[in-house]
Parts: sequence; C-alpha cells; structure tokens
Amino acid sequence: MLKGRTIVVTGAARGVGLEIARTCARHGAKLIIGDILTDIGEAATQHLIAAGASARFIPVDLENPDSIAAFAKSIADHEGEIHGLVNNGAIATNVGGKMFEDIDMALWDKVMRVNVRGTWLMTKAMSPLFQHGGQIVNVASDTALWGAPRLLAYVASKGAVISMTRSLARELGPRRIGVTVIAPGIMRNEATDYVPAERHQAYENGRAVPGPQMPEDITDIIAFLLTPEAIGLTGQVLPVGNGFVFN
Repeated sequence: MLKGRTIVVTGAARGVGLEIARTCARHGAKLIIGDILTDIGEAATQHLIAAGASARFIPVDLENPDSIAAFAKSIADHEGEIHGLVNNGAIATNVGGKMFEDIDMALWDKVMRVNVRGTWLMTKAMSPLFQHGGQIVNVASDTALWGAPRLLAYVASKGAVISMTRSLARELGPRRIGVTVIAPGIMRNEATDYVPAERHQAYENGRAVPGPQMPEDITDIIAFLLTPEAIGLTGQVLPVGNGFVFN
C-alpha cells in the first residue's frame, strides 16, 4: 500500500506514533521518525530496522521552530522528497484534571505551542518536500468533538488542529496534497497510564463496539489515508474510536 513512499511520522518514539510507524513499515514505506525523546527514538528506530524496515530517526522539538527547520533540512538533504506526513507529535500527558479556571497559563501556552503551532510549523516546513503531491494526516482527538471536561487546553488544541486541517486542505489541494485528520478516542498504552481508571471505563462502556481501543486499532486507517487513493477524503475529520462519537 505504501511501497516506494517516504513517510514522516512525528512523536513516533513510542505509543501511538511508534505503532503508526510500524504499520507504515509493514506496508512498505520508507520512514522518517521524529521525536524529542532522542534515546528512545533511536532505540525504536533500530528495532524497526532490525525487523526489516527502512527507517531513519531525526530528533525534533515541536516547541522549537529552529529544531523543526533543522529537521526539515535534514530530510531535504538526505531524502529530497516525501510522500506523506503524520503530525502525531503532541503534549497529552499531565495536561488534564483541572477545571478551566484553575489551568496554569504556562501549561496552556506550552500545549498551544506544541500541539497547534508545532503542527502548523511542521506542515509548513514539510510542504515544499511534497514534489509530486501526497498526503498529510493530522492526529487530533475525539475530546474535541464531544467536549471532554477538565481537559480544556488539550481539547482546545485538538479542536484547532481539526479546524486547521480544513483550511490546509483548501490551500494545499491545488498541489494535489490531501490533508485529513483523525480523532481517536482514548487508547490503552504507556502514554495514558496516568488517566484515571473511571475515564478509561467510561470510554470502554460508551463505545458502539464496547471495549478498549489499542494504538494498532487506528494505524491501518492512517496507512490508507497516506495513499494517493485517499485524496477524495481531503478536509475530512474521521472519529476513529469504535463509535464513541459520531461525526
């Protein structure tokens, strides 16, 4: 499905991002993995290579515009062209639990810099490398569709990612670059271990298809969205959460 295509995945050192990378590799993609977690990202990339993947790790800090620019330059110098970008990197851990009036302003600003500005700047930096069209998949959250409480900074940031996707789809469409956004529900992985058990349970009971959602449950959908055939879905938000919310 992705044979011969170079795919960039941010936030891919662990968790959902790493599962996205694994699935893209399984479908034949050449991978560029970006993450701020350098040691973990390097180790994950070596595991992918040992399993037969073509992969390269480049450290990147989505909060730092210079880091994003250096990330893009490395790809331009080594690969030259890309065919897909998955904007998965984001801050989620330890950003919830407080009512809106109790959120620390420094945390709010950091979440916006990483989740919103980082997605914009990464897309801006990568877009010149789509020389013959391609696909961008932004990873949002279904919390932005149903309005999860005590999570306002994160919800607002993911709502912004959904809205940006629609504008980007119109701006990049003439270059045959499709832009879609997936909005998964809460998943069971190391990145969500801090989430209270009752919230996990509420999700798992409230899905049309009851039960936990794992990172690998969304990755084949993302792989399809990275194919040329997915261009017809550009601008769309897909709530991939086993039916917790419908869009």
